[in-house]
Amino acid sequence: MSPDSESAPAMPLDAALLEILCCPETKQAVTLLDAASLHVLNRKIANGEVQNTGGNPVKEPLDGGLIRSDKKVTYPIRETIPIMLVEEGIPTAGML
Repeated sequence: MSPDSESAPAMPLDAALLEILCCPETKQAVTLLDAASLHVLNRKIANGEVQNTGGNPVKEPLDGGLIRSDKKVTYPIRETIPIMLVEEGIPTAGML
């Protein structure tokens, strides 16, 4: 693992798309979740510790994530598609 791999984004996303995406609830900017945080989140998902803001358990690991600028919510990326729905957001304050 290279020294930069812990801070590198977990998966590529078109820069133009990333520039226009924002949190659907607060309109805050979002950025790609780094690989280390994605690993922590997926481990918690595997352990059954994660619910989305809709109150449903998150059962499938994420391919990537878009984290809100206040770091309180992460939106999943599945098969290169950002899921930007309020109820699909994952509360991540204090988790990552």
